[in-house]
Amino acid sequence: MHTWLYLIIGGSVGTLSRYVMAGVIGQRSSAGFPWGTIAVNVTGCLVIGFLDVLFEKKFSINPNMRLLLMTGFCGAFTTFSTLILETSDLLKNNQFLHAFGNVMISLVIGFTAFKLGTIIAKLV
Repeated sequence: MHTWLYLIIGGSVGTLSRYVMAGVIGQRSSAGFPWGTIAVNVTGCLVIGFLDVLFEKKFSINPNMRLLLMTGFCGAFTTFSTLILETSDLLKNNQFLHAFGNVMISLVIGFTAFKLGTIIAKLV
């Protein structure tokens, strides 16, 4: 199977899973706080951390399965899990400043870009 098919399959399942999980939790929790998104992000971090160790330390798997499950599924389920995985990899390599920078840049510049986008949209 072509590499991109693994990404499409994993990404499709991840997207649907995110939509369902965030929706169900959001409906059952108090309004005004994004419990569904938090649940998705934390679950995605748990899953990608589990798979990272499983695939690197415990089992040798086909690289396409890593693409399907980690890049495809987890990447579509929550990009937050990818941020955490990449930060963890930086920490494993003793790149503490890079790890801190990755988190801070992602949050601060990401939020700033979001606000800039809202300003631009209001001007259009």
